[in-house]
Amino acid sequence: MALTVVDHPLARHLLTQLRDENTPPSVFRTIAKRLTIALVLEAVRGLPTVDVTVQTPLEETTGKRITPDLVAVPILRAGLGMLEAVTELFPEVSVGYVGLERDDATLRPTSYYEKLPPVEGRHVLLLDPMLATGGSAAGACERIAGRRPAEIRFVCVVAAPQGVEKMAREHPNVPVFTAALDRDLNEKAYILPGLGDFGDRLFGTGPDSGLPPLGPRPI
Repeated sequence: MALTVVDHPLARHLLTQLRDENTPPSVFRTIAKRLTIALVLEAVRGLPTVDVTVQTPLEETTGKRITPDLVAVPILRAGLGMLEAVTELFPEVSVGYVGLERDDATLRPTSYYEKLPPVEGRHVLLLDPMLATGGSAAGACERIAGRRPAEIRFVCVVAAPQGVEKMAREHPNVPVFTAALDRDLNEKAYILPGLGDFGDRLFGTGPDSGLPPLGPRPI
């Protein structure tokens, strides 16, 4: 399995802002989108292209276009924070969804939703910001691989060694693109140093949402 850590000053700058616990949800969403653009630009490197002829204002010329067989699949719910970047870069992209949530007792993913367009022979960008234990990523890859895509490319914001190892073991043909390979997981399988719960910070839910505490309600 190929692991690509996107080593770009802008990616490092944006990731630092995402890690900061003082970044509020409104800013967090914007930064997540910008960082995803940087990651996806690297992830689509090497995708097949077709030759096309276009007319410039001065003359006819030839160029390249990425073949229109791209499918984006965010893993719900946190992967939604990465989807808009892909649809803006590739407006013609097809979109599917895989809903997986982690059981806090077993730390294993359970499926609660799946809706995929036809993926046979197509190139799939699988989106999930956190590659922690690798359970969700591996589970989603298994579901998509059963539909015989041309390939799957997994894009995440940060990854832990445990998740990378699981992907390499169970899905060695799926390359992983990330902004950082972090140190470890804690006892609750959160990435260290990580950036907290991506979904909570993205949507403003949970104790580490970044929202200011509510004051007393008027009577």
